[in-house]
Amino acid sequence: MDTIKEKLAVLPGQPGCYLMKNKHGTIIYVGKAKVLKNRVRSYFTGSHDGKTQRLVSEIHDFEYIITSSNLEALILEMNLIKKHEPRYNVLLKDDKSYPYLKITNEEHPRLITTRNVKKDGGKYFGPYPNAGAANETKKLLDRLYPLRKCRTLPDRVCLYYHIGQCLAPCEFEVSEEQNKELVREITSFLRNGHHDVKERLHREMGEASEALNFERAKELRDQIQHIDAVMEKQKMAIKDRTDRDIFAYAYDKGWMCVQVFFVRNGTLIERDVSIFPFYQDAEEDVLAFIGQFYLKAEHIVPKEIVVEKTIDKSMVEELTGATVFQPQKGQKKELVDLAAKNAHAALKERFDLIERNEERTVRAIETLGEKLDMDPPYRIEAFDNSNIQGTDPVSAMVTFIDGKPAKNEYRKYKVRSVAGPDDYASMKEVVRRRYVRLLKEQAELPDLILIDGGKGQLTAAQSVVEDELGLPIPIAGLAKDEKHKTSNLIIGDPPEEINLERDSHAFYLLQRIQDEVHRFALTFHRNTRSKGITTSVLDDIPGVGEKRKRALLKHFGSLKRMKEAEVEEFQKLSIPKNTAEEIVRYLQEKAK
Repeated sequence: MDTIKEKLAVLPGQPGCYLMKNKHGTIIYVGKAKVLKNRVRSYFTGSHDGKTQRLVSEIHDFEYIITSSNLEALILEMNLIKKHEPRYNVLLKDDKSYPYLKITNEEHPRLITTRNVKKDGGKYFGPYPNAGAANETKKLLDRLYPLRKCRTLPDRVCLYYHIGQCLAPCEFEVSEEQNKELVREITSFLRNGHHDVKERLHREMGEASEALNFERAKELRDQIQHIDAVMEKQKMAIKDRTDRDIFAYAYDKGWMCVQVFFVRNGTLIERDVSIFPFYQDAEEDVLAFIGQFYLKAEHIVPKEIVVEKTIDKSMVEELTGATVFQPQKGQKKELVDLAAKNAHAALKERFDLIERNEERTVRAIETLGEKLDMDPPYRIEAFDNSNIQGTDPVSAMVTFIDGKPAKNEYRKYKVRSVAGPDDYASMKEVVRRRYVRLLKEQAELPDLILIDGGKGQLTAAQSVVEDELGLPIPIAGLAKDEKHKTSNLIIGDPPEEINLERDSHAFYLLQRIQDEVHRFALTFHRNTRSKGITTSVLDDIPGVGEKRKRALLKHFGSLKRMKEAEVEEFQKLSIPKNTAEEIVRYLQEKAK
């Protein structure tokens, strides 16, 4: 804390970014400031709400970077958050992606649906409210414009050519000009040009009727109806048919909700809702949100962005390159007000859930830390072994951060050095491998290690972490009762039982962690064992690859039936005679 006081005394009065670090030196929060000395000092003076107090309690050090302007600080903050992904910067942590239509950048382009937006020269249109809307629009365009359909060109024409939905570049010459014209028409259609297409189809339908070609007239009528059904479902629209994103926000009790309305071709098609805690000024965090929003590939910057009058318009323009409006009246103002109204409603609705979730997770961690006489264990790693009668021994580790599973941090281990059912030796091996690796990589260490097991497994883990590696990490054991349910928590040397109320959130957290690590280990063991059963015999036979192996197992059902079969039965599966004879010979030798 003395180091922090010394640094606070010499903070500059300039704009910049600050990086808060915990006791492991890990960056846990990145912020920006117009005046660094005022912003950073504010964290360590005065009173704060609970979530800010938790952030401050974890800060053991900080560093800062001076910038030449507030805009430069904002851009740097966005890049630092993207690089370090600090735990307390929870903006845009959801993985929601939207469907788009894409015209590929190929010699013979295709029209496809995708959720992955890349800078690959393709043309993207959307986002669409859901995959169904995107697929329906694609089907409509496939009927109207015969672009290539196949991913790879086949040897001969396919069904799409015969029904008039492909020009068949696989067999016929299709010029670059023809493809460009189709792409131009599709682009025009998706940019609200479908009204022109409808007018043309109406004219063609009239001409077909006059020529007594009623079958063709009916086809054209059906196409017009399909356009109406697919393209004109939305009722909320703006007459100018411009693509724009509309941002509005609400905040209360240190939480913020930002609503984004996607308007495409003048029609409101979808909205994005994000709720997160914030630690700076509300307007500054909205600016950071907008900047990070468009860092995600699936969020394409539209022609216009509409924001509330409290947001710095010039900063948004600098960040995005779009034209920014702050309407005072009219339809755009109505949409901004509607987005703000939705933000207030969503935030109010979520407060009870947020508080319940805080009680169930972060406060449970704080209670657990008090019971174990340690700092709150915000990062917990738990281990479990799995084997059946000593076969295929494996271990698994799960990570919980802030009381929630961090699945990208989970790890699986095949036990290498232990022969037979030795649970203690297996635990030693995997714990050693885990923390030797973290030390080599200088990665973040956990605040608490949990071992699924009793005193023996706990002692085995302690001998590695404390005696071999000298790491000052508390280790606790999770014992189970005769019904295989979490019964108690043991810690120390010699191990002592820690009393936790069975109806407390801390006890429920331990149950969730123990159930999750057991599930993860058991699933890994089943997969490993299943793979071993199907590969131990068949993989050594020449001419039997993965595809043929699956066909054999599907046909015979078991290795026992396979061993009893004759060569002819293998040949029925289109297996060459010499390979069938080799399979029979090999299986019969194994049966001896």
